[in-house]
Amino acid sequence: MNFKVGDKVVVIAGKDKGKEGKITKTFKSENKVIVEGVNMVKKHVKPNGESSGSIVDMESPIHASNVMILDPKTNKRTRIGHTVDKKGNKVRCTKKSNEILN
Repeated sequence: MNFKVGDKVVVIAGKDKGKEGKITKTFKSENKVIVEGVNMVKKHVKPNGESSGSIVDMESPIHASNVMILDPKTNKRTRIGHTVDKKGNKVRCTKKSNEILN
């Protein structure tokens, strides 16, 4: 999986198609990511000693194939490629504008 926490992505499939957000968590073994404000579900929370029970809205994981990274230069969706920088390190880059991603 080529995504990292903090990447700005756009959803390309599913009920939230077209929404944008930042990745807050990745699940590499399941090939899923959590994007802020996308794939919201209602979660029932049981009461404990400090707070009463309630229903909260939270983000649910979405499959990594359903999101694409946004190009920092053009702000359009693009694929991720890999290249070698001047120091010899393998880095991620965008396919459209060849911009280096940190």
